[in-house]
Amino acid sequence: MTLSEFDALFPSEEACWMYLASRRWPNGVRCARCFNDHVYESKAKPWHWQCMKCGPKPRSPYRFSLKTGTIFEESKKPLLTWFKILHLMLTSKKGMSALQIHRMLGFGSYKTAWYICMRLRGAMHDPDFRQLMGIVEVDETFIGGKDKNRHWDKKSSGRGTVGKIPVIGAIARKGSVVARMIENTDTETLTKFVRRTVSDHVELVATDEHSGYRLLKWQMPHEMISHSTGEYVRGIVHTNSIESFWSLLKRGIMGTYHNVSKKYLPLYLAEFQFRFNNRNEKDIFHKAIAGC
Repeated sequence: MTLSEFDALFPSEEACWMYLASRRWPNGVRCARCFNDHVYESKAKPWHWQCMKCGPKPRSPYRFSLKTGTIFEESKKPLLTWFKILHLMLTSKKGMSALQIHRMLGFGSYKTAWYICMRLRGAMHDPDFRQLMGIVEVDETFIGGKDKNRHWDKKSSGRGTVGKIPVIGAIARKGSVVARMIENTDTETLTKFVRRTVSDHVELVATDEHSGYRLLKWQMPHEMISHSTGEYVRGIVHTNSIESFWSLLKRGIMGTYHNVSKKYLPLYLAEFQFRFNNRNEKDIFHKAIAGC
């Protein structure tokens, strides 16, 4: 959806409320608590309803609005603002920082823009996840800058990956990607991730020569590529697809966000994963709203 198409679809706040209602309740309004479809529209407040079935007392209805139970609940910002920010995040291949969104939209404070972005990232999960099949590539990476570039009180005594955050990912060739933050890259952690993410009927699992993957050959078809000897492709065995996703993720973090803490890294992974997995989706905006 281009910017002009977005403006035509959402010319006003009322249009945003109508769009959210049609996506949340395509078959009619239901109670946000008990999903009862026999609700009564409030005459005093627009987009508010009452449910007698789950009220706290007889003849005392439970009152809810269109925003109840969504990430927009309790927000004083217009839906149009939320929708604009979501559109900017989805149409930017490497993501868009809260500071840039704050500059572009010019509303409230940076903290408000950051809060909205984080809530939207939290909604970009996949509740209908299916295990990966076909040829699957698995690889791990580390998020974090070089130790020499850190502030003096944040420098670590070690080298290489010390002080960095490990992330593991799996991708089906020309399919979906799954990325998760992990605490370490030991055999138990890597094997558990692969077993949870990859189907038992997988055609092939391709990894590098990390020793943590050594037990996979007893559980599923597994081939390793030896990067240490200069080997990167051997027939259909390679990890180029997942490494391409890591490249996209790191360029986004370094060029757009500059710094991502361990506390919020899972939300950024969810954003990049959602955008990548829906790269061919014609109405990615609708799918994102459905998760809100």
